[in-house]
Amino acid sequence: MGQTFAGSTAGTFGGAFGGTGAGPGIDTGQVAALADEVLDWRFKALPPAARGLSVRDYLATGPTLAGLGTPLLTLDAAAVEHNVRTMADWCAGAGVALAPHGKTTMAPALWQAQLAAGAHGITLANLPQVRVARAFGVRRILLANTLLDPAGLGWLADELAADPAFAFLCWVDSAESVRLMDGALRAAGAGRPVEVLVELGGPGGRTGARGVDAAVEVAAAVLRAPTLRLAGIGGYEGALAHDATDGGLEAVRGYLRALAELHGRLAAAYSAAAAPVVSAGGSAYFDLVVEELSALPEAVVVLRSGAYVAHDDGFYRGISPFVRGAGGGTTPFRSALHGWARVVSRPEPQLALLDAGKRDLPFDEGLPEPQLVRGGMELTGTAARITALNDQHAFLRDAGDLAPVGAVLRLGISHPCTAFDRWTMIPVLDDSSAAEPKVTGLVRTFF
Repeated sequence: MGQTFAGSTAGTFGGAFGGTGAGPGIDTGQVAALADEVLDWRFKALPPAARGLSVRDYLATGPTLAGLGTPLLTLDAAAVEHNVRTMADWCAGAGVALAPHGKTTMAPALWQAQLAAGAHGITLANLPQVRVARAFGVRRILLANTLLDPAGLGWLADELAADPAFAFLCWVDSAESVRLMDGALRAAGAGRPVEVLVELGGPGGRTGARGVDAAVEVAAAVLRAPTLRLAGIGGYEGALAHDATDGGLEAVRGYLRALAELHGRLAAAYSAAAAPVVSAGGSAYFDLVVEELSALPEAVVVLRSGAYVAHDDGFYRGISPFVRGAGGGTTPFRSALHGWARVVSRPEPQLALLDAGKRDLPFDEGLPEPQLVRGGMELTGTAARITALNDQHAFLRDAGDLAPVGAVLRLGISHPCTAFDRWTMIPVLDDSSAAEPKVTGLVRTFF
């Protein structure tokens, strides 16, 4: 990432999820080596002029936004830094730990920034993501999923045996998943037990034991499995609500209270050697997680929020806790991701076609919003809107003469979790609102 997102040494918490060892939690040399990668046709965000240059050498040429083509996705450096620091400070003030969900970005440079700001570890969603993290030396990993693949469990057993400093947690939600994990780990000759969190789900949600009684039975199965260790409980409240209405917030609170009840029911089952982990919290309701769980006795509460690092101009803008007034006046997160697209056709007076589509920008939680014409007028507050995306085109309506053929528009996006995966290299701008934004870094992703 060049010189962007410098920070301090990572913080720690004691007793659980890898102990108290200090350090950055990632191989900073491996991240720094990304600056040596040679640029070529694989990176659609970069112009032909970058071909054959390393990341470092390309940035040394002083590139600007004007030298990049469309379609394009960019990050604002100041917004990312603000978001990372804001979340870190809020978690520290709330007395909870943060293992941000790395699947949002799959960008080791951004993970490093989060760890440097105080995050204790990185959360991931599947084994391929865990392997990326281990390739970059991430030391503390929470897999918010159940790992049942025998080959994957064999790999994990080898990783744990080879690196005593590697701390790993994953979920289980049934006695059958416990049986399968235990069998695969025995077959692999696992030496270190795998630490697991019993996952509590909810009606109509995703994975997770349905009800506290069922989760207690899963914990009992874990205690009988010699290759596993009961390290705590976890779950995802965001699967039970999708808005900030009174009903949605109450559904989340009800789930979190059930999680607290489960913690109490399992108190006697935990080892005295380490405080149990209680993990919840996406980027929409982490304030409620703190309100309901932070006072649990003898527990380390670990949030897993991930989308906050980039925030958005859609779903999270409307539901973020800081927008809802949580945090005692904490400055809201800033949108750090923007799409850029060029008007390539205006076949009707109030219809223009842009050269960015579903292959370039997210659309699952709302369509992009037109914000401004580069070098021209603001579009926010006008009638201009995007009404549909095809694979490679966006339908812009009612912009009229504000968006002539050839004009380049900045677009706000909704849901960063489905934006990063469309780009293997993302330019970082000093200020996307400037007359001529400068490219100050490149973020490499690994999906």
